[in-house]
Amino acid sequence: MLSRKQKHILLKFFSMFSVVRGYNILIVMLAQYLTSVYILAHDIPVRQVVFDINLFMLVLASAATIAGGYIINNFYDSEKDLINRPIKSRLDRLVSQNTKLSFYFVLNFLAVIMASYVSFNAVVFFSIYIFGIWFYSHKLKKLPFVGNLISAILTITPFFAIFLYYKNFEAVIFVHAIYLFLMISMRELTKDLENIKGDVAQNYITIPVAYGEQVSKIMLTLLAVLTLVPAYLLIFKFEVGYMALFFYFSIFLLGVFLFLLWKSQTKIHYLILHNILKCIILAGVFSILLLDPSVILNRI
Repeated sequence: MLSRKQKHILLKFFSMFSVVRGYNILIVMLAQYLTSVYILAHDIPVRQVVFDINLFMLVLASAATIAGGYIINNFYDSEKDLINRPIKSRLDRLVSQNTKLSFYFVLNFLAVIMASYVSFNAVVFFSIYIFGIWFYSHKLKKLPFVGNLISAILTITPFFAIFLYYKNFEAVIFVHAIYLFLMISMRELTKDLENIKGDVAQNYITIPVAYGEQVSKIMLTLLAVLTLVPAYLLIFKFEVGYMALFFYFSIFLLGVFLFLLWKSQTKIHYLILHNILKCIILAGVFSILLLDPSVILNRI
């Protein structure tokens, strides 16, 4: 049986894990490795990719930067989260703001140190990334359109780190990136609809706050239609193997999403829509395994 001190330490751990959204970071790290093995470095032996210390450092630097980003975002959004996510907010507050900020600076310092192992360019890349996350959380997040655009860009930035490392400029990579960018843009706008109450209270001028739910729903519909373009190209114009099944599945789920979207009115409705998009993005990560198993077997 755990002592009182051990329980306190365990609660602190879960609190910090909640703040940095450790589960999201683990998914991003997995996605970076799968993207490297199956897409960006598909002509390099699997063992060489998996055990590449430079790639490992880039993935760790990305994880540290993202964790730091969640901390600074949590710091600036603490009052808003009390309204939008009261239960999570209570858990997050078990760790003091000073402790969170200390972790923030330590994580960013470690990210730069790990990037320095790879190259000076990597240091510059992650330094700009760290500044971009801070500037978004401090200023840009409260601006309609700009905040959503920058948020989507920052979310896919870790993949640009390994993209630049491998210098693979095949067209299929850009089509995948466009699809992911559109899905993340939809998720960000849906999240704004979900959090509209807290945004109004804290004077966050998001798209739903500035232009209303109707305009936001029209924009989400347009974004969903736009995702059909890269999905079509990836299914019929590029060799994606059994990953085509994922795109068919995502089109079906987006149809369900749009049907529910125009009937949604409450926070719980938008939460369901948000989870549908998260499900698509998560399924997309694991669907990379379906690209072409035979190619992987030939590279081992």
